[in-house]
Amino acid sequence: MSWFESWFNSHYYHILYQHRNEREAEVFLDHLLEYLKPVPGSSMLDLGCGKGRHSVYLNNKGYTVTGIDLSEESIQYCRNFENNTLSFFVHDMRRLFRVNDFDYVFNLFTSFGYFEKDSENMAAIKNACNSLKKGGRLVIDFLNSTYVRNHLVSYEEIELNNIRFRISRVFENGFFLKDIRFSDQGQDFHYTEKVAGLTLTDFERYLLPCGMKIENLSGNYDLQPFNEASSPRLIITATKN
Repeated sequence: MSWFESWFNSHYYHILYQHRNEREAEVFLDHLLEYLKPVPGSSMLDLGCGKGRHSVYLNNKGYTVTGIDLSEESIQYCRNFENNTLSFFVHDMRRLFRVNDFDYVFNLFTSFGYFEKDSENMAAIKNACNSLKKGGRLVIDFLNSTYVRNHLVSYEEIELNNIRFRISRVFENGFFLKDIRFSDQGQDFHYTEKVAGLTLTDFERYLLPCGMKIENLSGNYDLQPFNEASSPRLIITATKN
């Protein structure tokens, strides 16, 4: 089993990340919508939707949204919010989901780069592009590898729900590794997050052969221009030719 299958399905994952900034996510989505200007009822795919916070928000804005994620636990939670224009499915982005079906595909908050092989990354991006209608747009929100490497916090401890998480970080063999250790109810636990240090060049290599044209690069959630040295994020908007 891959690290993300076991970790994302663990309730400890949701404890550790329970305080993710909802307002920041909403502001980011508002900026995206202002830039993209989707017409009411546009069809959207939330690729790697997690517990559905972005899907629900976009659906509340009047769009038809489908969320997919590999985590059965997350999708089970998401299904509490389903309606006629909001649906969720357990699905692996490395496998084709739908073809020529969506006006927009969103892959947000570093929900990518988890796979061991570059060919798996390429397959996932190809599937995302194939799911778009002609003229559809793909938004990928990934970490800026150069910035993260230069600002890596090597160790920290976080206490949540009476659990002390001990977290170490390194960049090794092209991957950012986050080592997570903690104890609960007399049992020791150990998980590792592993995210590829992908760069803009890598995403160009994935996107361009799929008939995609990169139209915009942003470096933060206010959608300011991307700067490799100073931007914390790499946010790519690409259009299907």
